[in-house]
Amino acid sequence: LIMLDSPHIVFAGGGSLGNIYPGLAIAEKVADRLPQAQITFAGSNRTIERHTVRAAGYNYIATPAQPTPDNPLAAVRFVTDNFVGFCTSRWMLKEQRVSLVVGLGGYASTATVRAALGRGIPFVLVEQNANPSKTTRWLAGSAEAVCIAFDEARSGLAVESQTLLTGIPARPSFERLYRQDAERGVHRQFDDNPQRERRLVVIGGAGGATSLNEQMPGVLKRLTEHLAGWRVIHQTGEGQLQDTEGRYQRAGVPALVVSHIDEPASLLFETDMVVCRPGGSMLAELAMAGAPSVLTPHLGTFDASHAANAERFAQSGSARVVDSGGSDERLADAMFAELASLLPDEARRHDMGEKARAFARPDAAANIAEVCCDLLGGTGRLAA
Repeated sequence: LIMLDSPHIVFAGGGSLGNIYPGLAIAEKVADRLPQAQITFAGSNRTIERHTVRAAGYNYIATPAQPTPDNPLAAVRFVTDNFVGFCTSRWMLKEQRVSLVVGLGGYASTATVRAALGRGIPFVLVEQNANPSKTTRWLAGSAEAVCIAFDEARSGLAVESQTLLTGIPARPSFERLYRQDAERGVHRQFDDNPQRERRLVVIGGAGGATSLNEQMPGVLKRLTEHLAGWRVIHQTGEGQLQDTEGRYQRAGVPALVVSHIDEPASLLFETDMVVCRPGGSMLAELAMAGAPSVLTPHLGTFDASHAANAERFAQSGSARVVDSGGSDERLADAMFAELASLLPDEARRHDMGEKARAFARPDAAANIAEVCCDLLGGTGRLAA
């Protein structure tokens, strides 16, 4: 037996902040229970990921990685970068004497988790989606635990997988506001006061979410008569701010356009309608805030997982789903139809928000942290 008094945990994931945020929530709970633990994040080296992790007080290591390719040139980089990432991860895990790896999802997670398997280092997988990723499907049978957000994910995994329905952690600020509301016995209230300013929040971004940045100004121009008394707030993601601002200006639609929302919890807890992608982390936070939403699945690499997540929320009545069918025109028309119906209907939006809260898992981060700490012997001692 080799007893490690100061365990080293690596949270591996990235490609989007939606993979990083749950890891930060789990890491905070682990640090509370095991203050002697060393915590490192391994990610794709995107600037915003690196800054977000370091601002939270954790070390960050860049791992070469590429997402699934969509052209021959990208396929070459996919093979070479991910091979280098795997080799780098194998070296890092040994050099840093890593005790446990937590795979958070995203293309930056795969190499480190596979390297952990090759090194015989225990690992936990966090699966955000109702339709599990390829990495989770491949490695679930070898994981110490697979923490899932949706019960439907079990059917896509090997029968020997140790699955736990934990939910996906929201950022700590969402958990704090959720618990404050629960302690006071209050939450989002039905309010048909026509004088109250309503908020419509659009969560766009780079990659697959650029269509929201491109299409929403035009959609909202067509909805002018329904936007009286509404304030539009649009998050664009990196590198999209100026172009999106210009589209709103040309459409003549007043909107607060920002590249990143600094305090998303306080905003979403007071938001009346959200338009966004149905990533697992995003849905976890909408559930905590009790926010009704219109969801637009990403038609690309993550099509299947996004569509499955959206379908789960739509079936519950907590969200509406817009299927673009790969056409910007179809996306704009379908979004217009949904918002024209929802914006004037306070009672319906309130009902959707109540149903969204049924998905809230305020203990998700603590439950996953408990799994990690138990694997480390509860006192930071891992038998190897």
